Parts: sequence; C-alpha cells; structure tokens
Amino acid sequence: MGRRLLNYLLLLLLVLLVVVLQVNLTCAGGEDSSTSSSSSSALFIFGDSTVDPGNNNYIETVPENRANYKPYGQNGFFQQSPPTGRFSDGRVIVDFIAEYAKLPLIPPFLEPSAEYVNGVNFGSGGAGILSETNQGLVIDLKTQLKNFEVVEKALTEKLGEKGAKKLISEAVYFISIGSNDYMGGYLGNPTMQQLYHPEEYVGMVIGNLTQAIQELYEKGGRKFGFLSLSPLGCLPALRAANPKGNEEGGCFEEACALALAHNNALKAVLTSLEHLFKGFKYCNSNFYVWLEDRINNPSKYGFKEGMNACCGTGPFRGLFTCGGTKKVTDYQLCDNADDYVWWDSFHPTERIHEQFAKALWDGPLDFVGPYNLQQLFFFNKLTKIFDLVDDLNRYSADLLTHN
Repeated sequence: MGRRLLNYLLLLLLVLLVVVLQVNLTCAGGEDSSTSSSSSSALFIFGDSTVDPGNNNYIETVPENRANYKPYGQNGFFQQSPPTGRFSDGRVIVDFIAEYAKLPLIPPFLEPSAEYVNGVNFGSGGAGILSETNQGLVIDLKTQLKNFEVVEKALTEKLGEKGAKKLISEAVYFISIGSNDYMGGYLGNPTMQQLYHPEEYVGMVIGNLTQAIQELYEKGGRKFGFLSLSPLGCLPALRAANPKGNEEGGCFEEACALALAHNNALKAVLTSLEHLFKGFKYCNSNFYVWLEDRINNPSKYGFKEGMNACCGTGPFRGLFTCGGTKKVTDYQLCDNADDYVWWDSFHPTERIHEQFAKALWDGPLDFVGPYNLQQLFFFNKLTKIFDLVDDLNRYSADLLTHN
C-alpha cells in the first residue's frame, strides 16, 4: 500500500513539474501585463536615460536631461500628454522586461503615490556612477541607492519586516549606467582628463559601481541584470563631435575604447562577485558588439539607417536638438522611427530597446550569461519546486519506514 501511494505521489509530482516548467519557460504572451499580480519577482531599476521613465520630470535640471515634450513618445503607446519623460519614441528596455516578467509598468520613484510592491525605477537621465557626473542636475547612483532605502522602509511598513525581506531577496535588480561618466564626465571634462589617465578613471568608475552592487547585496539583493555600455563613439552625437573629422562617418575611437575597457572590467568584477558572494546570480551581455552590428548592418535586422538619428540636426543629426527645447531649437524628424537604430543624438529607438530586451530575456548563453533574465525571474519558482521535491522525498521515506 505504501509503495503504491509513493508511486502515485511521484507521478503527481512529475506532472506538476512539467506544468510549471511549461508555464514559466514560455515568454509572456497573450496575458495583459497590466493585470498581473506581484506573484512574479519584483523589479528594481537603477540607471540613467536608458531606463529613466520620468524621474527627471520632478527635479530641477536642464532641458537636455528631460524628455517630457514632443516628439518623445510619439508612437502613442502611452497615449499621455505631455510625454512620460522616456528618452525614446515609445518604450524603453525595462518596460519590455516588465512585460515579459508579467509585471505592470514599473513606476518612477518620484511619481506621487507610486506603489512599490512590483518594484520601482530610480533611473535619471544624465546620471552617472560618479556623483561628480552632471552633479546637481541629476539623481546620481549614490542618491538612487539612498532612495532605495526609502522604498525598503515603505515596504516594511506595508508588508511587515518578513514580507519586505522576502520581496527584496527575490527581486531582480537591473542596472544600466556609466555612459555619462565617460562622455560628459571624462571626455567632456578636461579637468578629469588631467587628473586621471583613462585606465585610472575606468577603475574609479568600476570601483564605485562594485560598491553599489555590494550595498544592494548586503540589503538582500541576490539577482542582478546589467546593460553593458554600447559603442559610445558611434552615437550620432559623438560621430558629429569626432575630433579627427567626420567626413567618412567614423566613430569617436577614444569613446569606444573607454566603453570597451568599462565592459571588460565589469565582466571581470561580476565573475569575482559570483565566487565571493553566496547566492549572487547575474545576467550580463555584450551590448557593444550587439549594437555595433546593427549600426554597421542595419538591413540585416530590419532597419534602414544605422548611423543617423531620426530626430536632431547637423551631421548625422548628432546635434542634440530633438524637441526644440534647447539652445539650438532647430531639429528635423524622420518619417518612420522604426527604420532607425537611433532615435535622437544619444538614444536608440523603441525597436532597439525591444530587440535588446528580448535578447536579455531569453537569449542564448553565448550572448547572455551566465543566466538570462527569464532564468533569474524564474529562479525563485524553480527553488520552490526543488523544496517541494525535498519535502516529498522526506514524506516518502517516512511512508516506506512505516510500511
């Protein structure tokens, strides 16, 4: 009798495993993410304009650090006036990641009455890893970490200490920051160039980023996603500013070299942290090569234009005038942003955000690793299944002992 019951339980467990794996290993599709509950891991986002959903709308800053005016958001996804503040013709990468994870849109930290149970976005356009980058005009990474403490306290009040710790430990922490430290913070800052050799500066930036990761780990964070730096010198703005001339449309090599050095250093740091920090898991990728291929071979990926921006003016539309709110008000706008890799002088189009989000979500391990984001979000549920197997094994052993 005991063995028959044991076989039945094992069969039931097998069916359960198959069902759960099928449900969770399928990308979000057909389900309205706006109606999803907090059963998925929460998503906490730190970064710059690549992920800013509108935090800069609420701070004193310059027009270059805001995107809450037309033609930003022109594709109408948000149907909001004025535009949300995303530096895109529509959504940005973390909006798609939230959709794939079956989470609602993650709100800006500074949005009044924002709910935090599904996560929160601390990103700020123009922000850097170093506090000196665009100081006084942005929410730098150090301040974003302080804001996380505010969220931590609010979650504890709402869910209790145990509930808040569980949410924080199971959440995914997505970090996309660093470009501004090299473009404006170093290449645009002669003082920094005099004080630090490029290698020293990269080491300082990476050191501060490592410290931020460690702080989040000490607060309970275990699962991290990273958007590595793009080929910065190939942004329309830096092509236009190339001191060696832009007759042939060449990239600004010094900026590209800094981005590569940053990415290589980050890769080494993450490998070390995986061995040093128990339970530390991460998703990283080679965004540099991924985007460079689309810039150089746009038609291969369904684009028509890889060098010029959709919105801006001057060579490559690299002058950052999109929207006409800055010192130079003249700008041109392309007919179809979906044909372009670049939306404005610094930022990619929604199509690029979507394609890269998809690659991070379930891309192959030769591109994303050592985990993809889907695996990080799924990891908690997989752990629960393994716990269930352990419980069943113990129960089965008891049955066999008594029969």
